[in-house]
Amino acid sequence: MFTERQNKVSRLIQKDISEIFTNHGREWFSGAMVTVTVVRISKDLSNAKIYISVFPSEKADSTIEFLNTNISKVRYELGNRVRHQLKKVPEIKFYFDDSLDHIDRINELLKE
Repeated sequence: MFTERQNKVSRLIQKDISEIFTNHGREWFSGAMVTVTVVRISKDLSNAKIYISVFPSEKADSTIEFLNTNISKVRYELGNRVRHQLKKVPEIKFYFDDSLDHIDRINELLKE
């Protein structure tokens, strides 16, 4: 179970990472639409797992690789946005959220 503080910090990080993606989307993602679906933060608020959805999903691997290679850029921008709310910017790591692909697959199976 997550504490209220973890939930608030997760929502803050999700909102700010989404805004960063909106600002840098064209230069970073070359035609892919990237959405932050979930942020899971550790109890001590030092680590954040950021799950993203990528459309088209064929670009997911390259997008995740780009983000994890450029974590320092994203974390720096995140730090500029949350510096008044958090003492320390959490370490971040990006993961692909394939739940939408899973839902599409289930819908296809149900149509048959």
